[in-house]
Amino acid sequence: LGNEIKTIVSHYMSFEPLTIESKKAATVVLMLNSPEEEILAKACEAIYKFALKGEENKATLLQLGAVEPLTKLLTHEDKIVRRNATMIFGILASNSDVKKLLRELDVMNSVIAQLAPEEEVVIHEFASLCLANMSVEYTGKVQIFEHGGLEPLVRLLSSPDPDVKKNSIECIYNLVQDFQCRTAFQELNAIPPILELLKSEYPIIQLLALKTLGVITSDKESRVMLKENQGLDQLTKILETKELNDLHVEALLVIANCLEDMETVVLMQQTGGLKKLLSFAENSTIPDIQKNAAKAITKAACDAENRKFFHEQEVEKCLVTLLGSESDGTKIAASQAISAMSENSGSKEFFNTQGIPQIVQLLRSASEEVREAAALALANLTTSNPANAKAAAQADAIDPLINVLSSKRDRAIANAATVLTNMAMQEPLRTAIQSHDVMHALVSPLRSTDTVVQSAAALAVAATVCDVEARTELRNCGGLEPLVELLHSKNDEVRRHASWAVMVCANDELMAVELCRLGALDILEEINLSVSRKNKFSEAAYNKLLHNHLPLKYSQTGHLSSSNIISDGFYDCGRINPGTKLLPLKELCLQELNDLRAILLINSKSDISPPPSMEDKSSDVSYRQSISSSSSLRRASKEKTNPTEEEAGHCYIVLLLLCLEFWQLGSFSLHGNIIALLLFLFLLLKGRGKKEEEKVKEEEEFLTVPILTEGSPDKEWYPPPDPELCVYVSEVTKSILPITNIKEQIEALAKYVAEKMGGRIPKEKLCDFSWELHISELKFQLKSNVVPIGYIKKGIFYHRALLFKVLADKIGVGCSLVRGEYSRAWNEVKLLKEARKGVIGNLPSPEEYIVDLMFHPGALLKMRSREADLYRFL
Repeated sequence: LGNEIKTIVSHYMSFEPLTIESKKAATVVLMLNSPEEEILAKACEAIYKFALKGEENKATLLQLGAVEPLTKLLTHEDKIVRRNATMIFGILASNSDVKKLLRELDVMNSVIAQLAPEEEVVIHEFASLCLANMSVEYTGKVQIFEHGGLEPLVRLLSSPDPDVKKNSIECIYNLVQDFQCRTAFQELNAIPPILELLKSEYPIIQLLALKTLGVITSDKESRVMLKENQGLDQLTKILETKELNDLHVEALLVIANCLEDMETVVLMQQTGGLKKLLSFAENSTIPDIQKNAAKAITKAACDAENRKFFHEQEVEKCLVTLLGSESDGTKIAASQAISAMSENSGSKEFFNTQGIPQIVQLLRSASEEVREAAALALANLTTSNPANAKAAAQADAIDPLINVLSSKRDRAIANAATVLTNMAMQEPLRTAIQSHDVMHALVSPLRSTDTVVQSAAALAVAATVCDVEARTELRNCGGLEPLVELLHSKNDEVRRHASWAVMVCANDELMAVELCRLGALDILEEINLSVSRKNKFSEAAYNKLLHNHLPLKYSQTGHLSSSNIISDGFYDCGRINPGTKLLPLKELCLQELNDLRAILLINSKSDISPPPSMEDKSSDVSYRQSISSSSSLRRASKEKTNPTEEEAGHCYIVLLLLCLEFWQLGSFSLHGNIIALLLFLFLLLKGRGKKEEEKVKEEEEFLTVPILTEGSPDKEWYPPPDPELCVYVSEVTKSILPITNIKEQIEALAKYVAEKMGGRIPKEKLCDFSWELHISELKFQLKSNVVPIGYIKKGIFYHRALLFKVLADKIGVGCSLVRGEYSRAWNEVKLLKEARKGVIGNLPSPEEYIVDLMFHPGALLKMRSREADLYRFL
């Protein structure tokens, strides 16, 4: 049987060009289980030659189950069998399915064992080839590293056989892509043997060595080792050798990595390496060389001295030229280099006219990476440089920048938002940005999950919503909700910029009310209670919200300062706890009548609503106003058509004279009838005029009693009018505003307020002052819980203090409003001390006084000790 098998094997071996049929290959695979070494060696040799034919044969061997018996032969005692099996795996491992099976069979130890120094060069060659093929995939890298394959591979870099060197450095290149392998690689002192490979006569070995250096020099320790072993000199020589131009790309990449260390930068500057680098960037036409040269410039430009050196060498011209390259990689690298060089003021000035227009063109690129790099360059160029921001706008950058805000790349969005922020610092540019619908474009970045994008977007909002129209647009497009949500961010910068944006948005009352409705005030209050989370902008935003939402501020804090000017629409619903929602005025007006504290309304507008439709004339207050206006028109027409008393007297005299004349002429009987008719018509017209006057008077009396109705929620709503307050404002403006002495103004105003609110009330009769009944009657009469303050004729402390504050704000008298306990409230004013005669110096400091509006209206109580004085006053 043995002789027959030998005959079969020799028969197979005699037909090398012939493709083995599957059944014959199967027979050879079965021979792998033979106990005879010669048969195993011949079978392995036949399988090796069969596997060399192509991928189909490798797949056939896998299907025939050749891999598993071959793995056992890797540790065979016979050297030839072991060598042939190793050669087979060197070839088979290029097949992905074979690699997967080898990982499952865990043969890595057996393969790595073939790298031992005592093994033949051929075994080293194919074992290293097998590892090189296995290291392409991550799982293979892990197995090679865990089984200690890195050290023997480094040792084989010094092998005399070029194929061993090539396979070993290729496997190492694949392995060092992993950080853990790079760390272990540094401990093996592998830099010297890799540098030796740069001198190889085989370009593929040199290229793989440079690629490996390009990966490992991303770590500082490897860069130090490279410099210590004079690696920079070898790299420079490669760049100087034109015959090695196929290696220049990778050599430049290694140099770019090394330039991250300032010591290397100084060394290259001293040896002229940086000038050579610029020469490569300017003169080369190969995109990859241009790209890596620009990358090297970017790394070197991180140092201020290098930026100065590059500026002196006019590197800006070279970079602008590279922006026009057809290669996207070169454009990206040039944009990044410009970003780095923009730290130099001279470079910023240069790019103002020769770089920015080209960068703006890149914002329209189809490549997301190019647009991101261009936006970064513009962001750095326009930061703290209004001239460059203006140049960007003149180059029509606004529209493409807003388009970049919808990019899929987070950094591109953040960079574009930064440029828009820098441009919006100038009012003309801000107006131009707003005209491009920037608010809608910023809503999506505000909703981003990336903190850098959130921060940049919030800052852009803060820079662009500086007027009412922009804030209204932001609210209408739904931008306030995500902005308020950013206040919850755990990122300090996001929280700070969001607070800044909220502070700017809260500059008008409508926005402040809306932000409070969305919970911004509660969030800011929570932030400000935290020592670690609060910031100056969160505190400023909280104060701004309260300042522009005075009803909420007074309800929560119980204090309005002299700078808090009460305007129409203000309402006081009493004290509420922090965190409690303050209902809007419309909702309070539409509530059913209850027995709670009346809500005081301030509304001094004389005309607050347009004429209503015909359907609701009988019940709408605005209809009564339209009646009033029509009545005034009738009065005007009546005054023009109906005779006054003086005119009637003139008519009587004329008629009497006519009667006398007719009597003298003897024709009185004829003309007497005519005169009698004229007298009758005159008296009739006069009687109709009186009736119209009485009718108008009745209408005016009807209008003096307003009726608050629950209008349809679909119709525009207007707050209840307060004609009495309008009269108060008019009278105070005429009689008290002209008073020049501030103290006399305050005293006169206090007496006026007390007079309108029930007069002076002695302390002993305070209990008899039935103001509660009066307020209840008003609520019942108005059928509303909201009572305009002008209707209150019996007012206690908090009614009078509010009215005093309102009228004082109308005539420019500074005073505060403070809420106390048990229906108490008071006003505090500041008056300057009277300077003593003959004393020259600084103005005296003001003193605080409480204005008495109840017991001695007009009296000012000096506040020396706040608690004692308040007790005495209240």
